[in-house]
Amino acid sequence: MLAAPERQEIDHRTIKLIVGVIAISLASLTSFFARSAITSISASYYEGGWSQTIFIGFLFAIAALMLAYNGQSRREMVLSKVASAAALGVALFPCKCDNHAELLPYAHGAAAATMFLILTYFCYVFFRRARGKGHARAQARATIYAVCGIAILLSVVALAFDDFSGGTLSARIPRLTFVGESIGLVAFGISWLTASRVLPGLTRPDERFSPLRQDNPA
Repeated sequence: MLAAPERQEIDHRTIKLIVGVIAISLASLTSFFARSAITSISASYYEGGWSQTIFIGFLFAIAALMLAYNGQSRREMVLSKVASAAALGVALFPCKCDNHAELLPYAHGAAAATMFLILTYFCYVFFRRARGKGHARAQARATIYAVCGIAILLSVVALAFDDFSGGTLSARIPRLTFVGESIGLVAFGISWLTASRVLPGLTRPDERFSPLRQDNPA
């Protein structure tokens, strides 16, 4: 039997854990349940069924959890709220994927870019905190945050370049948008899963977190 919880509020590491798992699985699940080879994760909106449900539901979950996350500074608190609104924008304003008309021009792309750029910033925040701890496992986490941040940023730059150049890259890589979005989301998920402190190889016993324990370190 699990003990009664001592804290009534959700722990920030639990938020990071759930967000990480959702972000890592979003691309693969929407693609798996789609009726065709979707050219972007956002195109799953038009697929209907499980693919559409997962796309919208997962983004709403990310939005809710980002809204609940305050970070450790006023800037982090504000940016997490903006990221929450951006995630809702991605879900509520469909893309012009596969010749579908946009409900509100540029809203989907702007929301997606805003969300990913804020997530890149959080990778930087996590990187600085890990670097400041000094011990080997924290340095390993710092490396992961740096790689994830660079991966998210490069995916945004590649997709933006393709859009502004009239499809220069997607002409050679038909599913470029799906690949770019997948890389960005998986990198986002890995960074937040790492920051949740649940992974044994990347955390010391005195800093490891479990949502099912009552004696977690602060």
